[in-house]
Amino acid sequence: MEREWTVLYDGYCNLCSRTVKWIVRNDPGKRFSFTPLQAAELRAFDQPDGDTVLLMLNGKVYNRSGAALRIALRLRFPWPLLGIFLLVPPFLRNGVYHLVARNRKRWFGTRTTCYLP
Repeated sequence: MEREWTVLYDGYCNLCSRTVKWIVRNDPGKRFSFTPLQAAELRAFDQPDGDTVLLMLNGKVYNRSGAALRIALRLRFPWPLLGIFLLVPPFLRNGVYHLVARNRKRWFGTRTTCYLP
């Protein structure tokens, strides 16, 4: 089965690595695949900034809080309930996302090796 839901993440960030582990635990259908942003095939990929998660979903790319909430929609209950926040304008919900993204390495630390699930 080819997976059409790909999460691109910072493989050296502890928060990102823990989040990937959490997604794996809460994705009973194993529908997601994961690729670190540091992967060789992504080096030429135009990344909007280094502080965002990207979700490639059926040919469309989502980032920041839009990606995180769409990931939650596809996990086991109760996580899809977070999808209600998609009704909040992106400039508001991305403000919270950016606060965490800017401080994630200071708050959660970094890995010396790239995490691969």
